[in-house]
Order: sequence, then C-alpha cells, then structure tokens
Amino acid sequence: MLQHARELLAVRSPLDAELIVSEILGSWWGHHVPGGDVEQVIGEALVDYAARAGTPAALALLTGMAYLGTPRQAVKAERAALELMENGVARPGWADRVGMVAPEECFVSRDVYGDQDSIVCTYTYGGAERHALVVLVDRNRAGAVQKVGIPFTTPARGGRPPTSGMVRDAWVSSQVGKLLDHCRQEGRANPLMRFEQLDPRDTKALLQSALNLTDETDDPPVNENFGSYHAFARARVGILPPGGRLPQPPVYGRDRRAIIAARFLASDEAEELSDRSAASRCVDRIIDYGCTHDFGRPLRVSPIKCEMFLLDWLPRKVLLSPTEQEAVPHVLAAWVRWAGKRTGLPDEGVRATLDAVWDATGKFAEAYRDPAAFGLDRELVDRLLPDGELDALPRRAFALPFLSGVHRQTGRHGSIDLSTLDPADPDDRRILLEFEHPGADTEHLDAHERLAERLWNGDPPQLWDTAQALLDVGYERHEILHRLIDVLDAHGADPEALRDALRVLRHEPPPE
Repeated sequence: MLQHARELLAVRSPLDAELIVSEILGSWWGHHVPGGDVEQVIGEALVDYAARAGTPAALALLTGMAYLGTPRQAVKAERAALELMENGVARPGWADRVGMVAPEECFVSRDVYGDQDSIVCTYTYGGAERHALVVLVDRNRAGAVQKVGIPFTTPARGGRPPTSGMVRDAWVSSQVGKLLDHCRQEGRANPLMRFEQLDPRDTKALLQSALNLTDETDDPPVNENFGSYHAFARARVGILPPGGRLPQPPVYGRDRRAIIAARFLASDEAEELSDRSAASRCVDRIIDYGCTHDFGRPLRVSPIKCEMFLLDWLPRKVLLSPTEQEAVPHVLAAWVRWAGKRTGLPDEGVRATLDAVWDATGKFAEAYRDPAAFGLDRELVDRLLPDGELDALPRRAFALPFLSGVHRQTGRHGSIDLSTLDPADPDDRRILLEFEHPGADTEHLDAHERLAERLWNGDPPQLWDTAQALLDVGYERHEILHRLIDVLDAHGADPEALRDALRVLRHEPPPE
C-alpha cells in the first residue's frame, strides 16, 4: 500500500490525490478479519506503518487519510503527518488543497418505476476543478438486506429507517457539463426516465442512509470497483449541508392491507381471476412483499420488482399450495394493471412490466420447488412451517432432524405420541429434544433448547449461515450444534459480538 502511495508524489491535483487514497483505503473495504474491526486491524495499522516509514510517500498517504479515513484513522493520521512535517519530510504540492472542496448542486436521474436513482452531486475546489460524484441507489435489494436481519419496518443501527435503498455503485467525472447534458437529454427523450434537481440537504440524508445500509450489509451486491470510491463518496456526502429529512414509509397494518386487497379483488382487473380464494391469498403475498421488502410501497410495480418477487422471494420464502402456484403469475399480472393505473405509471411502463411477468412465468415453475418434490411429507412440512416461511424449512429441519425419520420408526417417547407434538410450541420442542438426547442433564438440554429456539426463529440469520458454512467444509451436525452453543453462551446477550463471533466461526478450517 505504501508503494502504491508513491503515485501521490506524481500528481498535482488534489482530486487525483483523493481518488488514489480512496482506492488504497478501498482495498480492504467490505472484508472481515477474525476477532476485530478491519478498519482498525488494517487501516490504523497502515497509519502506524506509514508514520514509522517517514518517507514523502508516507506523508502524502497520511495527509489523504486525515481527510478520507475513519474518524479514528483521521485523528491518528493527522498527528503522524504533523510529526513527519516537523521532522522535515517534504509535503506534496496538493497537500494544502486536499479536502478544501465545496458542494454546488445535486440532481437525480431516476426511472419512473422507482427501481433506482442515479444521484449526481457537483463540487469545486474554490471554483476550480469542478467534478461530479455519481452514486447509484438501488431500491430493489431487499433480499440482501434481509439476510443480515435489518427489517425495513424498524430503524437500522443508525436509528433512521432505511427508506432510501442502498448504494450499489459510485464513480467520479470531471466532465460535469457533458454528464448533466446527457442526463437532461435522456429525461426529455425517454418517457420512462426523469431528471430533476434535488435539495442538497435532502440528498445528504438520502445518501447517508443508503451508504449506511450498504455498510451494514454482509457481502452487499455492489459493483466490483465500488470499494475504490467508498471513502471518497463518504467524505463528499459528509460535506453536503445538513438538515434534510427522509420521507418516512407509511405504516400498513393488517386492516389497511386487507382494504387494499379487497379493492383489488373487486376491480375490473381482477374480474377474470377464476379461483377467488387462491387469488386472495396470492394478493396478500404481493402486498406483504411490497410493505415489508420494498420500503413500504405495495402499489409500486416494475419489471425488476416483479421478477424478484416471482423468481427470488417466493421460491425462497413462501410455502404455496398447488393452486396458489398456478394462480400467482395471473394474479400478479392483474395487480400490475390495477396498481399501475393508481400510481400513474405510464402505459409504456405497464406494458414493459407485464412483459416481464409473462417472461418470468415459465421460469417460475422451475424456480419454485414444493417441499413435496424432495420427498418431504406435507404433514411434516406443515408442522415445521406453521407460518408458511419456506426459507425456514432447512434450518428447522437441521434443528429437529429426527422429525422426518426416527419418530416414524418408534412413534412414541415414553407415553407420548411424537406425531402429535407441535415443534413450534416450546414445551413440545423440549420433549422432542429430550427424545434426541436421552439421558442428558438439564443444563445440556437447556443449551440445546436455546439454540433450537434461535434456529427456529432465524435469530440471528448468521446462525444458520454459519451452520451451513461448517456443513460445507465437513463438520458433523452434532459438532456444529455444540460449536454454536459455545458461541451463544459466550456472546448471546450482545447481538453485535454474536455476529462477529459467528463470522469468525464461519471461517474456521475444516476438520482433519
């Protein structure tokens, strides 16, 4: 990294210098290290290493990190840079101007569907070297966020509901006029695009929220070069004026969702749906998806959203009956026509979305796999999935695997008929665990019960992710259970520490 920093001695522009430093800082962005924060383990160690090196390249790197680094890195880098200057190390020519940048205007190029925004923010160094930061904010990444347990209906760690989507890409252009002219022309020529000016204060709130969501997501679906711009984007967003607000998502309780469903089912668009009962259940799923996984926007429709609903979310998350599997593409198409009309989606947008639905319909039959297709009895599936959460089936079967086999051979545990027990009931689950661990003491059973409850509820999601990773490298199930129990006993009361400990456990080498 310090060798890379030698490039800083050859540039004259503070913008070029900041981009080089951001690229260096991005080399570890998004990575994890066992037992610590990567920004401390690598970033702060780089500051210490550069301070000891004491070269002009080291001073140049420290100067950039004092502006672009994390708060802890910036403080350490500034102190180290001052010491090197006192010792007579030569400063780069751009050092006095790095970070001396002022924001100008903010714009957005967005599609009419509400899928994603390209935010354009312009800046200058005292009227010179005008440049633009372009940030792509995606509003269709609900699946990635749900994996790390950040629901859209409650505040994220930053305290503000993540209503702005997540950042997936960022880049910088010095051709500001050409960039803005292209966006304006596209907004005029393409009926599915809009180009508008934004209040810089609201832009700051939107981008900070979206960046927070990206940072808090394990393995976020970002462009492969995003890490190189991450530190730069953070710094540029940080100097936008404060005071903006994000629109808060509307609250859709059970009654309000039921009213929306009833209005749809009574509409002309839904008139040709033959199985009204299946249609009712399917539209409930569509509304739930929009409320919970699309930032509280059940009426929003788009080609991408419909494809994700049919080909990603339903096959992973929802247990459908055979009649629902057949009905859901037709219900979704009727919903597109009905919701598109109410949201003012242009006819071109409605047609494009319907085309996407019908293109996905054939793929849906392949993507959705009923558990019965894998040899699981419907009675067992119903017991393990009383809530219909299809993605819970593997982890619940892992927590209580004997449900699918052992009890068929014995049928009873003492005087209790095992087939009558409800694994969703804590008392019945305890009996099932006693059956799996005959002769175990109370403390041992308590530990397995705590783990089984966590796996049943998917709390936290990383628990099952870790179990799968250990299975993949060759650990046996019972050994995995005990490793997870040890982590829960040590960190179960601290969600942050628990996630970190599971991340470390997930990367343990396979057994000999």
